[in-house]
Amino acid sequence: MDRDPNIVRSGLSGRVRKDGLAVDVEIYRLESEPGWVLEVVDHTGASTVWDDRFASDDDALAAFRAALAAEGIGAFSERKVIPFPNRH
Repeated sequence: MDRDPNIVRSGLSGRVRKDGLAVDVEIYRLESEPGWVLEVVDHTGASTVWDDRFASDDDALAAFRAALAAEGIGAFSERKVIPFPNRH
């Protein structure tokens, strides 16, 4: 019987607070896989997971920081409103 692979959690994972909101940044990989997963979980448990895998946990954290700087922490909140583009 095969066992499930272990999940390796990065030490760079943790809670980020900004503008009155908090999210949990989870960076992890399967023990047998080289690519790191980036997941951001809001206060309701809703998560945003990047499609791409990252070569290192540092790269994953850099991607989160870039998204945070570009879109703000509200982009990771369940309460967000998604604007539709104007098609005039």
